[in-house]
Amino acid sequence: MSSESRLYTFSQETQEKLRKFRLGTSRAKDPQAVVYQIDKNTLEIAQAGDETYTDMQELADELPDHSPRYVLLSYPLTLPSGRLSVPYVLLYYLPVTCNSESRMLYAGAKELMRNTAEVGRVIELSEPEELESIEGKLGGES
Repeated sequence: MSSESRLYTFSQETQEKLRKFRLGTSRAKDPQAVVYQIDKNTLEIAQAGDETYTDMQELADELPDHSPRYVLLSYPLTLPSGRLSVPYVLLYYLPVTCNSESRMLYAGAKELMRNTAEVGRVIELSEPEELESIEGKLGGES
């Protein structure tokens, strides 16, 4: 058992939500995103509210200015070959203005979140505006 999995926890309900979101979004026609946060007192990783975002601008508006978050994103896009792809990724939102305690808290749980959510890759964001160009990052552009 890794040290992260002893330090940070997921409730059974959260694990079930993660699984349902992953399985339920693979055939979605629109982007879908859910936000997760870490409770600083219990170190439990849980969904921040019950909202599932389909609009990237709305999601950007909801991300806090000074606190990190994990965002699970399923984003349908058409590849240059014409084939439909639905990348399932973890957006690791780490604003430059957050304090070092929060940075360490979220950095320590990033791989555990990645593995528990079973995402394909992690994309780091430092400001909400970066969501506007997320399609390029998902399609392989930098």
